[in-house]
Amino acid sequence: MRADGILFDKDGTLFDFAATWNVWAGGMIRGFANGDDSLARAIADALVFDLDAGSFRPESFVIAGTNREAAEAVARVMPGADVDLIEQRLMQDAAVAPLVPPVPLVPFLDGLAARGLRLGVMTNDSEFSARAQLKSAGVESHFDFIAGFDSGYGAKPDPAPLLAFADLHKLRPARVVMVGDSTHDLIAGRRAGMQTVAVLTGMAEAGELAPHADVVLPDIGHMTAWLTE
Repeated sequence: MRADGILFDKDGTLFDFAATWNVWAGGMIRGFANGDDSLARAIADALVFDLDAGSFRPESFVIAGTNREAAEAVARVMPGADVDLIEQRLMQDAAVAPLVPPVPLVPFLDGLAARGLRLGVMTNDSEFSARAQLKSAGVESHFDFIAGFDSGYGAKPDPAPLLAFADLHKLRPARVVMVGDSTHDLIAGRRAGMQTVAVLTGMAEAGELAPHADVVLPDIGHMTAWLTE
């Protein structure tokens, strides 16, 4: 076994990014615009979202960014907007977003836990949204650690939240795997001295992720075989 613990990113890793968040974002943008097409396009541009295609552009900061960064971008193009209220609305709406995991999560996570692995989630989303979504997917209790950008440890690519997981469970960083779909995830893992696994269920392509990863896998379902190679 290569590791004693696995720390997962959430969006694009445990949940397919495009299938989950492109649909949600399109509705969210139109909701903020309240029927004003020009405002909807301004919000979409601020979030680097292609409103016509209904998807985030690959270079969008939202893909790996924090909820606060998204709220600030929306507020900049909405006259008189309160960024705190926007952040609160994004958090609450995201908590009930339709979730599309790349593999059935319960048997996958059960299999990892049966091997004695400690499991965690570190996302640049809010902890509130993360817990709500994991609970909705029926897997919140499978994780020994759940942290968001607002949990007090910092946000990726800072390695501090990753090291908090290792410290909490007395794991050597070199025996922990950080799994993610963005360079933020992988750079944080490398900075923490952890093994890094990239998955292709986010918006980034293999060529972008490979320089920062020990291995690039199609999705998390391939983790089990890789762990025992």
